[in-house]
Parts: sequence; structure tokens; C-alpha cells
Amino acid sequence: MSIVQNLENIKKELIDNNVDSKVIAVSKTFELSHIRPLIDHGHYIFGENRVQEAQKKWQELLTTNENLNIHLIGGLQTNKAKDAVKLFSCIHSVDRERLVDALAVAEQNLNLKRDYFLQVNTGNEEQKSGINIKQTEQLYHYAKDKLNIIGLMCIPPVDEDSKKHFEILRELAKQLNLSELSMGMSHDYLQAGLAGATYVRVGSKIFGLRS
Repeated sequence: MSIVQNLENIKKELIDNNVDSKVIAVSKTFELSHIRPLIDHGHYIFGENRVQEAQKKWQELLTTNENLNIHLIGGLQTNKAKDAVKLFSCIHSVDRERLVDALAVAEQNLNLKRDYFLQVNTGNEEQKSGINIKQTEQLYHYAKDKLNIIGLMCIPPVDEDSKKHFEILRELAKQLNLSELSMGMSHDYLQAGLAGATYVRVGSKIFGLRS
């Protein structure tokens, strides 16, 4: 089955369940030649994990195709903030004050405004990026006047029921009066959509397994 058909099947499944989530096609590690059929089909929202890989892949194409929206869904080092602001229309992984400051400076220097999600570590996992649930409100109030924070993002622990984490994130967003939720991946995007995700991040279900 083609990647275009895979995407259409996912969109149909969401629509059939009255879910209005936008699909971010997670194209990390895939060459542009592999991704291009989706662009030709009219899909313009893509997700990348690393700034450097995304630069090589998308920089040139972004100058000729203004419809493209490339989202950074992986962690971001403060020293890459300027490159990230230059390239991505939306960054899903804001999780500390130093990064907020670096992004705000980058926006000012480049005269650009981007959209941002705060990444919340809903499972409180030590090895995972993201702000602790209890500190999310504090970070939001620190960031909201410096950056355009539109919502919250999470990656649930692999060995737990995603639904619980989606509900935690939804309630947190409600408390902060944020309307956007970035949650759900290839194995749980429908569950995420049903829980209120406005963006789902789908990779292998569209592109196949990464080598």
C-alpha cells in the first residue's frame, strides 16, 4: 500500500470516529524522495526530531513551497534555538526556562514568530524530556509573554495505558486555558484523537518501519 493510501486510511479512521485531529506525518530518517508523494498529494504538515537532519532535508524546499509546515517534535538544545526558529513553524518540545529565553532571543534576532507546545512528562520518567506536571503551570506563566504557547504535548510511557496520560494532559490544558493538544503516535493516535488531540504525530503507520 502506498504512503498516500496509508495517510488517507488514517484520516478516514479519524473522521469515521468524529475526530478532528490534524495529522503530522513524522518523516524523521526518511529521504525527501520517499516523502514527496505526500507533498504532491497535498499534505503539508511534517514532523522531524532533529534540527540538523531537518535542515538538510527541508531548507531548500521551504523557500519554494510556502504551504509546508515543518514541526519539531524532538528535544531541542538551547544552542540550536536559532536554527530551529528559522526552520520550524511549530516546536513541540519546550520544557525549561533557559530554552524559552533562547527561543525568545532567536525570534527577536530573526524577526520571526512561531508557535510552541510545552512538553509535559506525564509519566514523570527520569530518562524522558518534558516538564514535571506540577511545574507546568509555573513554566507556562514564565513563557506565555515571551512565546506564543498554543498548547501541551506528551509522550506517554510505553508500558502504560496511553488514555490515562491523554486525559491528564487534556485536564492540564483546560486549567491553563490552552486549546491545542499534541498527543498520540502510530499505535495510539485514535485513542489520542478521541481524548481531544488537535495534532497526532504518525510516522511508521504512514511511512513504514524505519531501517
